[in-house]
Amino acid sequence: MIEDITAIAAWAGLALFVGGAVWDLIAAIGMNRLPDFLSRLHAATIGVIGGAFYPLIGISLILLGTDIMGEYRYIAAGSAALTAFLVLLLAPAGSHALARAARKKGLYRKDILVIDQQEGGETE
Repeated sequence: MIEDITAIAAWAGLALFVGGAVWDLIAAIGMNRLPDFLSRLHAATIGVIGGAFYPLIGISLILLGTDIMGEYRYIAAGSAALTAFLVLLLAPAGSHALARAARKKGLYRKDILVIDQQEGGETE
């Protein structure tokens, strides 16, 4: 019974690890194809969340599901999980700070109508 649970954890971890690589690929395509700064910032945030959080959780599951590192696997799995949750908390904050600075600097597309609530009106 325990062997089945550890095998499921290892395979789920491998799936999350591969899924993170797919998210990184999607983010890289978005960074190259999207037209403006804010759209590219969105793609970069997707790459950070999907390309870092999921593989770190996957590594934690792989370490818990196998006996690769012996008795140190719990420390490594806990460290990877803690890092993943820190990335999950801090990446949106950094993205928000960049977006706010870009808005203050005026880095939005000029060919679309932007309603800026903080400025109190419409700008074109």
